[in-house]
Amino acid sequence: MEYYLERFHETKEGEMKTSGKIGVLVVAVGLAIPAAGLHAAEKVESKGAKLFQKHCAVCHPNGGNIIKPALTLHKKDIEAHGVKTAGDIVGKMRNPGPGMTRFDTKTISDKDAKEIAQYILTAFK
Repeated sequence: MEYYLERFHETKEGEMKTSGKIGVLVVAVGLAIPAAGLHAAEKVESKGAKLFQKHCAVCHPNGGNIIKPALTLHKKDIEAHGVKTAGDIVGKMRNPGPGMTRFDTKTISDKDAKEIAQYILTAFK
């Protein structure tokens, strides 16, 4: 530890030794990179994701299905039941089968339903 502290001391001429300058630079960069990474990791949640959390996630956490576990929102499962487009998903929201809450246009507007459907298609592959 003493070795590193020596490198940060100034010489008699008032200039920092080269190894000290490099050390300061390394420390500064080492602190800046994680901070930049944290900022980059912040994701802006889409409107569809927010609406999904509000209306759907209780029964479909992470795209699953707590009522009928075999009927998840993952691509392979929804396609196996003829649901392939955002319109198909909105259709299921408006006229679901047994076990699922019906979401009419008063509860979720057509625009918001499409946002949720797009989110499902992109989030649960």
